[in-house]
Amino acid sequence: MQFHDHGYVSADPRVRPAAGTGIDRPTELPDEVDVLIVGSGPAGMLLAAQLAQFPNVTTRLVERRPGRLEIGQADGIQARSVETFQAFGFAEAITAEAYRITSMNFWTPDPDNRENIIRTSRTMDDPEGISEFPHLIVNQARVLDYFAEAAKNAPTRTTPDYGLEFVTLKFGEGSHPVEVTLRHTVGEHEGSERRVRAKYVVGCDGARSAVRSSIGRTMTGNLAMHAWAVMDVLAVTDFPDIRTKCAIQSEHGSILLIPREGGYLFRMYVDLGEVAPEQSRAVRQTTIETAIARANEILHPYSLDVRSVAWYSVYEVGHRLTDKFDDVPHDCEGQVPRVFIAGDACHTHSAKAGQGMNVSMQDGFNLGWKLGAVLEGRSPESLLETYSAERQKIAQNLIDFDKEWSTLMAKKPEEFESAQALGEFYVRTAEFPAGFMTQYEPSMITGEATHQGLAKGFPIGKRFKSVEVVRVADTNPIHLGHHARADGRWRVYAFADTDGSALREWATWLAEAADSPVVRFTPEGADLDAVFDVKVVYQQDHTEVDTTTVPPVFYPRVGPFQLIDYEKVYAAHPETDIFDVRDIDRGGCVVVVRPDQYVAHVLPLSATSELSEFFARNMIDQPRAARA
Repeated sequence: MQFHDHGYVSADPRVRPAAGTGIDRPTELPDEVDVLIVGSGPAGMLLAAQLAQFPNVTTRLVERRPGRLEIGQADGIQARSVETFQAFGFAEAITAEAYRITSMNFWTPDPDNRENIIRTSRTMDDPEGISEFPHLIVNQARVLDYFAEAAKNAPTRTTPDYGLEFVTLKFGEGSHPVEVTLRHTVGEHEGSERRVRAKYVVGCDGARSAVRSSIGRTMTGNLAMHAWAVMDVLAVTDFPDIRTKCAIQSEHGSILLIPREGGYLFRMYVDLGEVAPEQSRAVRQTTIETAIARANEILHPYSLDVRSVAWYSVYEVGHRLTDKFDDVPHDCEGQVPRVFIAGDACHTHSAKAGQGMNVSMQDGFNLGWKLGAVLEGRSPESLLETYSAERQKIAQNLIDFDKEWSTLMAKKPEEFESAQALGEFYVRTAEFPAGFMTQYEPSMITGEATHQGLAKGFPIGKRFKSVEVVRVADTNPIHLGHHARADGRWRVYAFADTDGSALREWATWLAEAADSPVVRFTPEGADLDAVFDVKVVYQQDHTEVDTTTVPPVFYPRVGPFQLIDYEKVYAAHPETDIFDVRDIDRGGCVVVVRPDQYVAHVLPLSATSELSEFFARNMIDQPRAARA
């Protein structure tokens, strides 16, 4: 963590100085805002935390509940989400309180007595080392708390406006063309309505989204007609794997067992079987006592004595998707979107793949930096068209995967080719539920793979997979990607050629040339790295890097005192050489990474015009000024 750049800090460095709209932020919801977020679920809270990093953007989040969520339904946190938490500064804190999944066990009927279950396989949770980040279990409410804290500590001091529900919206003219009607749900004004005008509205208001309905979007899909009871319980049991994630299949149905944080609580998804359409209402009335009895049948010869129930619900597996995630009609390509939907407002599916909260957060991450860049005048409004184009396809991939996983979980043991089949599927598809299969297609913010061979380990369109390097200034081993924060900046990683000659020429161009993106797109009077976080990785050992010859663009001067940032110069780690691990050409290259951590381009050091043209597609020229 870096601080002191604006003066000595003796208090909590996570609380950044208020700036822009955060100075004297009004307590009451103003009549006009830049972005109005409806709903404080995972997508909405991450979106608010991201936009809170843009001091000049007025963002407000309304939530119909009177206060914070106390018990969340979601609990699975995939590695990609923890990687995202790292960008918001709380990965270590939430990991400390969470349950960490390191393995998964599979149980099936005993061939000698099929009324009993036996353990048939054990699998590592991440046998291929997909990520350095863990797979966690933690209550959704705590995830929202952490994002709320990040938003409150940010320059805009963003906090939710509780007790307000969305009623409807209509489009008008002017700088704030979306008029939203809200209704007070609590307090002295309960039942009364008020109107707010916004430049953009984002509906993160769940599967029954009123925002989605207001723009004429509908969900399509169907129910799988298979019901599950889900319960968080404190219980005494002789089942030996009660603190290990398990998929349990028996003659009486299936259970997905997930230990919860805190050491005692655990969650069970209990198979209630196929449901005919006319029985849908009845199955939702299944009592907790019935679900516990069913769980005991499935666990036989083991028993479950439930002492306390923290949460209980019954649901039917459903797979539904909205065909577009904004308000622009299909036949109006090029029209500026003004209203967006994210999270469960766009896609619904079963909970057993653990993807709902995770994919919803990535919706918010994808949209947040784009709104911030447009509203701060860095990028054209056409950037916002990429949100629906990118995320709708990802949601479809999620639903396709979840259909396969939930179908397998509902199958009878005898329908599998072997007792190990479910475990083998879990291992074979590990990259998808970990959150790392997303790959964005070429667009104005994602380049073509023309030069992919220069850095094969950083596939264009996929998230930037970090590797440990050595920070030259202090010799500390650092994961290269962990230094990136959710601050809306682009990352530009320069991998040096063997003798550094090509790097020096590239660095001079980047700092001085008229067509350099740093020169063209950094606002007048801003720090050199305000828009582009440029770093260099040398091939040689850190002891052989002559810091006096490192180009100045990698030592930017920042803040009112124009202090030197020494944390942008790295060398290959002797044990995990990033050039070998990520198959980077020794002739050097440039890897461009989007603000949401996805690789946008790979280019030779000599391809300065291509780099300039790439950013010209998605950024707006800024007034020029001399910079240190």
